[in-house]
Amino acid sequence: MKKLIVLAGIFILTSCSELQQIASQIPSEYGVTDAEISSGLRQALEFGVEKEVTKLAAEDGFFKNELVRIVLPPELQKVDKTLRDIGLDALADEGLKVLNRAAEDAVSEAIPVFANAVKGITFADARNILMGGDNAATIYLTNKTKNELYKRFNPIITNSLDKVGATQVWKNIIDRYNSVPLTSNVNPDLPDYVTNEALDGVYIMIAQEEKDIRNNLAARTTDLLKRVFAIQDR
Repeated sequence: MKKLIVLAGIFILTSCSELQQIASQIPSEYGVTDAEISSGLRQALEFGVEKEVTKLAAEDGFFKNELVRIVLPPELQKVDKTLRDIGLDALADEGLKVLNRAAEDAVSEAIPVFANAVKGITFADARNILMGGDNAATIYLTNKTKNELYKRFNPIITNSLDKVGATQVWKNIIDRYNSVPLTSNVNPDLPDYVTNEALDGVYIMIAQEEKDIRNNLAARTTDLLKRVFAIQDR
């Protein structure tokens, strides 16, 4: 009897799974199936993530992008101002550049993490994201990936700051700053700061791409994207 109950349970679970799969293939009132909505959304996110992360990972991907360029943390902005006030602009610029280079080194780690998050999107997630605001997908990805990305970015950024001589650059900057009368020492955790700034930059660029796909018909480069995102246009 127990065997029959177990077998019946397996049959019911299998049947439910098959029914869900069949249901996902039934066109909605918009003439698009749940499976197509999920595929279209995944395709949009995969395209957007790869495009934007690849741009950020290139040399000057952060440094020459005004939207995400990493500037000094508040504790060090007075250092930058003081250096520029006494004619040391080149030294201050070099300090900014090494922070951005560290972010550029780390950001390619984002692609596989985002890929896993995109694979995990359910039918319900896909519908909610599609019909959400201009940054609904970005919010979803932020919630799913931020902790993992921090763990991946931070050691790379720490190593990168050492590799490009950032430690020495900042030692020179702070030493010069501290030699100015009436200043006091500052010692921020630069790797943590740059890591969080790099993460913010990634999500900012993905949000830009998401907004473009939602609002610019020309950005929908495949037939599936056109059909799926036409739903939110109605």
